[in-house]
Amino acid sequence: MTTFVLAGGCFWCLDAVYRTLRGVSAVVSGYTGGLTAFPDYESVCTGMTGHAEAVAVTFDPTVIPEDVILDVFFSLHDPRQLNRQGNDRGTQYRSAMFYSDDAQRLLFEAARNRASDAWDGGVVTTIETLPRWYEAEGYHQDFFAKNPGQGYCMAVALPKVVKIRKSYAEYVLSS
Repeated sequence: MTTFVLAGGCFWCLDAVYRTLRGVSAVVSGYTGGLTAFPDYESVCTGMTGHAEAVAVTFDPTVIPEDVILDVFFSLHDPRQLNRQGNDRGTQYRSAMFYSDDAQRLLFEAARNRASDAWDGGVVTTIETLPRWYEAEGYHQDFFAKNPGQGYCMAVALPKVVKIRKSYAEYVLSS
């Protein structure tokens, strides 16, 4: 099993999409990349902790290739937007990839290069060493499935889930 820690806007969207893919055994929402110890959602939302909303995606690379996990990441958000995704603004919504070793760093760099080609350049996604990881509060875990009628889920997360189901159909779990 392999785990990638990725930040691309609100973690609810990333969580919702990755949970639909075969080979993904766990998706955990959390905070990383900042200096504040033991942050909570309210403090991260201020933008003052330095942390990004992120997901730790654990998957079996013999079922779903590492490149697919990373290409999905770059399909889920606009990696050209600095410190924001849509109406979500602040460093907590930045596009970032957090590596745990040099092999991951190289994979992440290659994925960012592919994304730069796909997005015609201007990708601002950072590639950073994975600092301490803080798991988000329980109500953030599997938020989309628990709150399908919530406004943000309907307007923002659902279209992303639909997009990935079409674009990566061969990796989507059967319903």
